[in-house]
Formats: sequence, C-alpha cells, structure tokens
Amino acid sequence: MRLHDFLDQARERILAESVAYAATLPVLGGESLEALRDHLPLVLDAIARDLEQPQSRAQSIAKSQGLGPATGAESAAQTHGALRARSGLTIEQLVAEYRVLRSSVLRLWADAAEPDEHVLADTMRFNEAIDQAVAESVAFHAAELERWRAIFLGVLGHDLRGPLNAMLLTAEVLRQEVTGAAAMHAQALLRNGRRLEALLDSLLEYNKSRLGVGMAIDRSRVDVAHLCRQEVRLLHDALPDVAIVFDAKGDTNGDFDGSRVREALANLVFNAAQHSTPAGTPITITLRDRGDAVEVSTENESDPIPPDVLQGLFEPLRRRSAGAGGSRRNLGLGLFIVREIARAHGGDASVAMTGRRVRFTIVLPKAAPAG
Repeated sequence: MRLHDFLDQARERILAESVAYAATLPVLGGESLEALRDHLPLVLDAIARDLEQPQSRAQSIAKSQGLGPATGAESAAQTHGALRARSGLTIEQLVAEYRVLRSSVLRLWADAAEPDEHVLADTMRFNEAIDQAVAESVAFHAAELERWRAIFLGVLGHDLRGPLNAMLLTAEVLRQEVTGAAAMHAQALLRNGRRLEALLDSLLEYNKSRLGVGMAIDRSRVDVAHLCRQEVRLLHDALPDVAIVFDAKGDTNGDFDGSRVREALANLVFNAAQHSTPAGTPITITLRDRGDAVEVSTENESDPIPPDVLQGLFEPLRRRSAGAGGSRRNLGLGLFIVREIARAHGGDASVAMTGRRVRFTIVLPKAAPAG
C-alpha cells in the first residue's frame, strides 16, 4: 500500500496513536489530549497531499533541507507553528510533536502492509515532507515569539515612561529649590534620569524596527551645524570629564529632522566617551558639506577593533568591551539607532579604524529622496 493512501485510510488511527504517544513524553505530558490533537489533522492532510505529487531530485533535496517551494499561502505547518507559540508551547515541544507523528506513521504503516517496491521511495518522501514541515513550523513559531517579545517591550517601555517622567520633574524642582551640595546631587539625578530616558527611547526605537514599523522622521529646514552646537553644549554638561572638539565647515542647511540628528550625534558621542582608551581622551566632532548631503562624524582614540567586530558595531544588541572606567551596563542599541536615523533620512552610517583612531560617520542627504 502506498503511503499516501495509508495516510488517508488510517487517518484517525494515526492521530489517536500520535496523541497517545505524545502524552507519554515528559516534554508533552502536561498538555491535554485535545491540545495535542487540534492542529495535527491539517498537517497530516497536507503531508498526504504532498506525497501524491510528482517530485524531482532537486525538489527532494530542497525539502530535506527545509527549503521546499513557497506556495504564497500560509501552509498548515506554518499555521501550526504560529498557533503553538501563541498557546505557550516551546520549540522543543513543537519538534517533539513532529517526532511523534513521524514515528507513529512509519510504525503503523509497517504493521499494516507488506513492504513493496515503493516502500523506500515513500519513506524518503515522507521524511522529506516532515523535515519541510518542521522547518516551516519552527520559523513561524520563532517569528511569533519575537513578535510577542516586541509587543511586551513596547508595553514595558510605555509603562516605564510615566514614573521616569515623574522622577525627572521632581529632580528639576529640587535642582531649582536647593543650593550647595544638594543642588549638585539634584543635577546629577536629573542628568542620569535624562540618560535613562534616552536609553528607553533607544529601546523603543529598536522595538519599532523589529515590529516592522520603521523610524518616522519629521523634516524641516534647519542648519545641522547650529543643531549640533546646541547638542554639544548639553554633552559638555553630561560628560564634564571629556574634551569635545567641534568643527563645522560649509553649507550644512537642509531638510532634516533636527531632533533625530541631535539624537544621532549624542549617541555617537556617548559611544565614543564610553569606549575611548584611555578614558577621557578628546572626542572630535566634524561636520562637512558634501554638496547634496551633510556628513557628520566623530573620532576618538580606541583600542584596536578587529575588522569582523568593527563591521558589526551597528547591529542591535551587539556590545564591545568598554574602555577603562567605561560602563558595561548598556543594551548595545546606540549605534543601531544612529544607523536607523541616517537611513530614515535616505543616508547611511559607517565606521573606519586607522591605527588607534576610530571614526564613525553618518551621511544625511539634504533633501528627501524621491518617492
């Protein structure tokens, strides 16, 4: 008996056997019989239909690697993976379900029919179909978990902003009301609160990019040099032990999101201050007119950075060791936000290392890209 015929004829036996078998496994034993069965009929039917179709050797190899052809519609395995994530099952439990289904089908088929000339080919086709289904389910399971993590971070960030704003308001009132050492402590509290606010903003921007929302910018006619000078004054207060050298030449007027440009510069400077070696070495900020774009760069001394690490610095949640005295308690999102701001403007960000000097550069087109 061909395997696809057996799958149709023994469908209920296979499902009953699979569910009973799954219930005996420690990883699945805590799930109800209804939960273990609910999506399996659709997956089993999809595999049976797949076995009925002709298949080339190239298609066979692709399926065994989980690279089967895309149909455009969500497959039963993909739906199964997403729903299992929503119901709280882990990747380990998801894969165990397919292991149970594979074992049950092959064992029941072997008991029900004598081997014939098709047994090897059908067994291979079945294993390839299972492999493809596992790959699809795992991918959708992981994507669904990531989506819910992003939603959780968004809710968390929203809830944190209320108490943080209250703390900043209190610190500002204290700073204005007290004098002497108390005023210095209030200023430090305010400075660190604003730093926390910036970190929270970075986390939320990262989260938006993971949700596919992207970074929104609000362009207006501004002078980037003027904006950066304003930000440098704040950075001097936030980093009193770091010498910041600012140099701007040429026409730096254009249509930019001024707030975002200042945010990008602040992230570049904080990154440079954190990783400068030795700590406290000067940071140079340079603005240059590049015709249809403005180039903003920071440069500082640093321990040598391997090329593979250097090219990954703009990736989110990637960190390198802090310089002497630098903080290691960060999310590794600052440079990621810098790149997102540059790209939202139609530009990009880059990094280069020459000797002990590391240079981060963002290029910001003066006008919005067409379309």
